Amino acid sequence: MNSTIILIISIAIILLFLVSVYNSLVKFRNNRENAFADIDVQLKQRSDLIPNLVNAVKGYATHEKDTFERVVNARNQTVAATSINDKIAADNALTSALSGLRITLEAYPDLKANQNFLQLQTEISDLENKLAAVRRYFNSATREYNNKVQTFPSNLIASTFGFKKEVMYDLGADRVVLEKAPEVKF
Repeated sequence: MNSTIILIISIAIILLFLVSVYNSLVKFRNNRENAFADIDVQLKQRSDLIPNLVNAVKGYATHEKDTFERVVNARNQTVAATSINDKIAADNALTSALSGLRITLEAYPDLKANQNFLQLQTEISDLENKLAAVRRYFNSATREYNNKVQTFPSNLIASTFGFKKEVMYDLGADRVVLEKAPEVKF
């Protein structure tokens, strides 16, 4: 009778141990998959954000550039005008351009192209830092998972249930290209 109870308790302890190890393997695998989902989110954000930011800065810079170019061109026409009609037309063009500049200055007292470029640079830098952080987290989660899969006694259960060593997030052969900050062209 005592040996039967000891056998039942031993089997129960072994089963609890197996279940515990199996559950921890699942937890580590899910943590690793979640870490990669974070990388996916950052990659998606980068692919969505950078073109939108670049286009916004381009649009604003173009607006400012157009406003100043209209003023400069109108001024040059005023200087180059020789006849009265040409001078009137040039003056009207300069007045109109200056009016546009005043409206722009009233709406945007401090023209912000420089700030927009700085903001773009900051956003890209922040995004790249977040991406690097989630890659590190993914590699940490992968290392913990791999340690669990490869260490005794969990390696016995891991091999039985198909858990296998996973690869780290490595930039591989493209490391030089991928480590370079994204190039922004206007």
